[in-house]
Amino acid sequence: MTLGAQIAWDDTVLPFQLDRADVRGRIARVDGVLDKVLSQHNYPAPIESLIAEAVLLTVLIGQTVKLRWRLSLQVRGSGPARLIATDYYAPTEDGEPARVRAYASFDHERLDLEADPFSQIGQGYFAVVIHQGEDMRPYQGLTPIAGGSLSACAETYFAQSEQLPTRFASAFGRSMVQGGAERWRAGGVMLQHMPKASPHAKAEPVREDGLLSAEDLLDGDDSENWVRANVLLDTVEELELIGPSVQPTELLVRLFSEEAPRVYDAQPLTFGCTCSEEKVRQSLSIYSAREMRHMTTEEGTVTADCQFCGAHYVLDAKTVGFEAQSDDGA
Repeated sequence: MTLGAQIAWDDTVLPFQLDRADVRGRIARVDGVLDKVLSQHNYPAPIESLIAEAVLLTVLIGQTVKLRWRLSLQVRGSGPARLIATDYYAPTEDGEPARVRAYASFDHERLDLEADPFSQIGQGYFAVVIHQGEDMRPYQGLTPIAGGSLSACAETYFAQSEQLPTRFASAFGRSMVQGGAERWRAGGVMLQHMPKASPHAKAEPVREDGLLSAEDLLDGDDSENWVRANVLLDTVEELELIGPSVQPTELLVRLFSEEAPRVYDAQPLTFGCTCSEEKVRQSLSIYSAREMRHMTTEEGTVTADCQFCGAHYVLDAKTVGFEAQSDDGA
């Protein structure tokens, strides 16, 4: 596809509410952030697609976490795509951008470059982890890999763990400015039925795999409103999600004009990593001097690379591990 260059609403998440349908949602456009994430490694095309979808889901879900919290998605499978990991760091102050990072671990020899990317995960689980602070135990919810896409896994997670009917529409891929280089762009919409004071699910899931879906959680007027909002979302086109000519607010009016859409302040996004030499030293502090010797190069150093941003750290082997010596030899 050939699209325009950086545009004003790229790398943003726009929260909204459909007052007449009792539905809330977010629209996300991810451009420079995704391009930066994928530029850290020379990933094969199927892995790039999985990361693109995971990053898009992460920013759509993460926009609701509180200041200074972190939301992580982890996809682990038995197939050649062993791990997809993303982090969304909420702003430390109102008005600041949220930071996003991601990486993947995969078996290149087993990877089928022609197969559907989702099929390369195999059996495994989709996890959402919310870190609320150093003194708080992280919340974690899991759901099996199923449904044909990471978006379907996320929808099942919300139905199973949160009992919130949720729907994602997404598009992602390489774009090209005429005469320029290719870059990645992603866009998506998330719909979620407003939670009730006493949520409940029907006794039996409808799906053959025994997992809950949105249809199991709603009845009556709630069900009608949810179905109507989803039918409208079904009409969205790929270029409306990621193209340069349709603003998120304009897309809301196109899709949901009769549902009384109301928008809130957009959340800007940026690529960001939290790695540091101090954290590398902390991670190595569990090793003894004997163990450190097996990790030491001929030059007497220990090296470490950040999988998220590619930063390379070189440390004096004598100054790391729980038997580390100080700089003065003590």
